[in-house]
Amino acid sequence: MSDEATETLRDEPLDDDELVSEAEEPEGLDQEALERRGAALAQVVKFGDPVLRSAASPVTEFDDRLAAEAQRMIGLMRDAIGVGLAATQLGVLRRMLVFQVGSEATPTVLVNPEIEWRSEDSATAEEGCLSIPGVVVDVERPLFVRARALDVHGEPITVEASGLEARVIQHEVDHLDGVLMLDRTEKDQRKGALRALREGGTYAPDQEESEETGGSAEE
Repeated sequence: MSDEATETLRDEPLDDDELVSEAEEPEGLDQEALERRGAALAQVVKFGDPVLRSAASPVTEFDDRLAAEAQRMIGLMRDAIGVGLAATQLGVLRRMLVFQVGSEATPTVLVNPEIEWRSEDSATAEEGCLSIPGVVVDVERPLFVRARALDVHGEPITVEASGLEARVIQHEVDHLDGVLMLDRTEKDQRKGALRALREGGTYAPDQEESEETGGSAEE
């Protein structure tokens, strides 16, 4: 079998001796924050679970349970030190995501989100993913997007985003469509990331080759 064939995306669960390693802990966290982060990450579905390759179904019931689930997702996102989280990352196949870019920003919930416009201007930047810990890859995405969605009460909302916020929204909508950041990076980085996942290591592109525009995030 050729090297190219052996490096294709492998989505079956990893064997016990091929466990995905956790990313290095962010600096400056106290023990309580580290414990909360570990508990939150333990609830996030990891690469290899087929749910990450499944398209989520539209939400049809807007009730107290939906609102409670959205608040749970926001709490897990914050505890995990992430900036975005899709319901599929928790094993729930319905179209809902949350994001918060910056500690002072208000967390946003998007139900049944659809990106209705993307700019022609794009940027390449590093992305991480709570479902693929220890891996960072370069991804090119449009710099500006406009998304329409519903809030937890079923009321229509429109979000116009740029830079990192636009990147996060696109990353999370991809999750709802069963698409991963590994699908959107260049071939060599995808191969390197998959090799690291099989070996239980970590992966990041060479800094000299990484473009810094557009921000970076762990989503």
